[in-house]
Amino acid sequence: MNIGEKREMICINCPIGCLLTAEMTGEGIKVSGNTCPRGEKYAIAEITHPTRTLTTTVKVANRDDTYLPVKTAEPISKEKLFEAMETLNSVEVNAPVKIGDVVFSRVCGEADVVATGNVD
Repeated sequence: MNIGEKREMICINCPIGCLLTAEMTGEGIKVSGNTCPRGEKYAIAEITHPTRTLTTTVKVANRDDTYLPVKTAEPISKEKLFEAMETLNSVEVNAPVKIGDVVFSRVCGEADVVATGNVD
């Protein structure tokens, strides 16, 4: 963002969904429209370094036509989502797998991928 530039977004930190306006000023990013401090933090992060939690599935190698739901244990850089998906498309795990098991370490060098379901 350049000085004077504005960007509108909806905060996703709670069900209120405040309409935020972030403006780049000479002193930094000024946020308005938030009803709590989390909105300001969200808007600044969304402009400076947006992240997302990736949810997908991986193949279970020792079960026919079975896929395991997984997610990143923490948000990863938004710009690395497609690279992470490409990596996880080739991952296969062997059952049994339990919720919370790490099925891939540090995808794109950022976060572990964990099971969000069980396969016995």
